[in-house]
Amino acid sequence: MTMRETLRPYAGLCKARIAFLASLTAAAGFLLAGGPAAAAAAPVAGVFLLACGACALNQWQERETDARMARTAARPIPSGRVRPAAALRFSWLLIASGGALLLLADSREAPLLGFAALFWYNGVYTPLKSRSAFAAIPGALTGAIPPAVGWTAAGGGLCDPPLAALCFFFFMWQVPHSFAHLAAFGKEYASIGLPSLTAVFTVRQLYRLTFQWLLAAAVSLQLIAAGGLVVTFPVRAALLAASLWLAAAGIRLLKKEEPGFPGLFRGINNFMLVVLLLIHADAVPRYFA
Repeated sequence: MTMRETLRPYAGLCKARIAFLASLTAAAGFLLAGGPAAAAAAPVAGVFLLACGACALNQWQERETDARMARTAARPIPSGRVRPAAALRFSWLLIASGGALLLLADSREAPLLGFAALFWYNGVYTPLKSRSAFAAIPGALTGAIPPAVGWTAAGGGLCDPPLAALCFFFFMWQVPHSFAHLAAFGKEYASIGLPSLTAVFTVRQLYRLTFQWLLAAAVSLQLIAAGGLVVTFPVRAALLAASLWLAAAGIRLLKKEEPGFPGLFRGINNFMLVVLLLIHADAVPRYFA
């Protein structure tokens, strides 16, 4: 077996795309708070490693249910490519590495927030998923924490109003993102006895519920501009266009006759990536000015 083949299952444990998105939100918080360039690498990398560790720990926690669903049976642990004990050790190595990097930040709040996100994701949200179909709502708090890590690592205050607007948007986005995923695979969850939104609501009701959260997320994005976090006109205009697109996606969902959640899930992910790139495009020139 080659080194690449050995490492690939461990990379699958990390869910690197999710971790990368978390690190981008931390970087956005750091840039918007205007911290020194030399201090950016440690907290952003720390969030990435901590998120990788949390994802790996989550897969260890859910290894039994993952083995029972066709969508997740090929993951590293249920497929037998990584032993549970090895996955657990790997997750704690990543968590310890990420935590150590956050401790290098010139901020007491940054490492505390990082470990608070870890506790909430793995200690609260993950167990709650097996008990409630609505676990995604409290679980969305996890997505609101990385930008606060970056903000405080850059010297910003935890109670700063602009930070509240930034974190609120990431929370609001996380809920319809999770709803779209849970609705797309609801029948698979229900088939193994897990709580499912599709068992609580009809498809039309789920469409209306998701539309409401999409509209709220679209409005919350504009709080970032209203709070003075982005200042250049092209970026503000592009963020307004992104909000309108998200609201329109919700309207299109209401008009669908067939389930459209898988496509919506991809669209919401792309929306967030575009928003982050726009925020970075606005902040970076000021950062190096």
